[in-house]
Amino acid sequence: MKKLFFDLETTGLDYKTNAIHQFSGCIELDGTIIESFNFKIKPFEGAVIVPKALETSNVTEEQIMAYPPAEEVFAEFMRMLSRYVKKFDKKDKMFLVGYNNAAFDNAFLREFYVRYQKDDYFNSWFWGNTIDVMVLASEYLADVRVGMENFKLMSTARAVGIEIDESKLHDAEYDIELTRNIYRIVTNRFNEKPSVYGVLDEMPF
Repeated sequence: MKKLFFDLETTGLDYKTNAIHQFSGCIELDGTIIESFNFKIKPFEGAVIVPKALETSNVTEEQIMAYPPAEEVFAEFMRMLSRYVKKFDKKDKMFLVGYNNAAFDNAFLREFYVRYQKDDYFNSWFWGNTIDVMVLASEYLADVRVGMENFKLMSTARAVGIEIDESKLHDAEYDIELTRNIYRIVTNRFNEKPSVYGVLDEMPF
């Protein structure tokens, strides 16, 4: 099975008017990483840049405007995809895998593709049904959800027993590392589910 684990950092929440400035991830074949990437991307001309979004990612407008042009990054991304997917083979595609990607990242990635590929054959490369690790984790952590402050990536990672380096959060490269680790835990049927009491004991009531 081919999977593209990915995470994006953007200049805002609107996939039409805001831009991707970091695109990180890895390509996995049958559970083994065969290629990793961490693209920094200059926003397209006219993109809306929301200061709060950059603050969350710990970058400045000056920094992201010095990144490589999006056209160059996109061409590199497509060359990478072409090494692992036969575009015209309808049975040869990748699953997109991310954290809350169904509600956020997928739309940005598709828009990125359409803007620079100038066609709408996104699903020639990726299966239409994507894998959202947040959804998978929702069932895995259902019994302890009441003791969790929220269901953001950091909280979920902690709930499944992953140590967090908070200084690296909202860096797409680190976020995808957490996402992949959560995925491996929640899809491993032999792992025991966490105790609701353990999570509640750690909450600062």
